[in-house]
Amino acid sequence: MSMPVTYEPGVRLSWHRQVTARWAVVTARLLILLPPRRLARVLRLLSKGARPATTAQALSARQAAVTVSARCSGQGCLQRSVATVLQCRLWGRWPDWCTGIRTQPFRAHAWVEVDGVAVGEQGDMTPYHTTMTVRLRPGNRS
Repeated sequence: MSMPVTYEPGVRLSWHRQVTARWAVVTARLLILLPPRRLARVLRLLSKGARPATTAQALSARQAAVTVSARCSGQGCLQRSVATVLQCRLWGRWPDWCTGIRTQPFRAHAWVEVDGVAVGEQGDMTPYHTTMTVRLRPGNRS
């Protein structure tokens, strides 16, 4: 997955937030080695029992991931998006995890959404056609 981006600035994190963000980034790095369908299956399992994340929660998790990881701060969108959902899951929440492509020019990208709006993305997301998502099922929303 790639999308031309510049390194995102980090934010101040407490010691506890640094530890959880690093755990999420390392775990995400391992999970993204899985084939796409298996990765989605694992994320679907992890999302069970969660409540919907707010935009602020998803953005906070994303900012923590880019603060502790140069890869997540740059072009590591898949790892960044997985680390974001993992951190939210630690809080009992789940934003929608999405991957998609655009054709002109061809690019693949991964991101998280809350209420259908991409969280923390700097560019226009409308050219991307969603190819895979892990959303909360209606029974999980409260």
